[in-house]
Amino acid sequence: MDELIDITDENGNISGKTCPKSEAHQKGYWHTSIHVWLYTKEGKLLIQKRSDNKDTFPSLWDVSVAGHIGAGESPLDGAKREVFEEIGLTVSVEELQKIGTRKSNRKHGDTLLDNEFQHVYIAQLMTPIDKLKLQAEEVADLKLISISQLRKEVYDQMEKSLYVPYPKKYLDMIFNAVKEKITRA
Repeated sequence: MDELIDITDENGNISGKTCPKSEAHQKGYWHTSIHVWLYTKEGKLLIQKRSDNKDTFPSLWDVSVAGHIGAGESPLDGAKREVFEEIGLTVSVEELQKIGTRKSNRKHGDTLLDNEFQHVYIAQLMTPIDKLKLQAEEVADLKLISISQLRKEVYDQMEKSLYVPYPKKYLDMIFNAVKEKITRA
C-alpha cells in the first residue's frame, strides 16, 4: 500500500510536506517510522518473518512490528496502528515505552533509498502468539525467541543471514531495555 507520509529534514523535524511512501523511497526523502519490540515476562522477544513479497529484506526475521508513520500521525498512534494491522493486537499508549529514536539510511538497489527516523518502542506481550492475526502481505510467520538465543544468532556469521541486519548498538539497546524492564517487574 502506498500511504501518504510526512517528510522530515535530516534532523527529523517535520517539514510540512507530504508525499507517497514510494516517492520518499525513490527520492531518498527523510521520513519517520516505528519499531515495536514485544517481549514476554520470561525474557523472550516476538520476531516476525517478513513476507516473501516485501521490497526490502523479504523472508528475513525482523522486529516484532515495523511500519511507516502516516502523514499527520504521531509516532505513538503509528505504533498502535501498525501493531494492530500487522499482528491484530491492540496495545494502549500506556503499554508502549519509547526507548529511543534511530536515524537510519539504507540504499536498496538503485531505486530505493530508505532514509528514516525509527521511533523505537518496547511493550510486554501478554497474548499467546497463536491468538495473533498476521497481515499476510506483511508478515509470513511469528515466533518467540530468547534474548540470549537471538543475540547469539544475529551476531553469528552463519545465522545472521536469516535476519534483517541491524547495528550491534541498536540491538544492544533493545536487549538491555527489555532485560531492565523484566528485572524491575
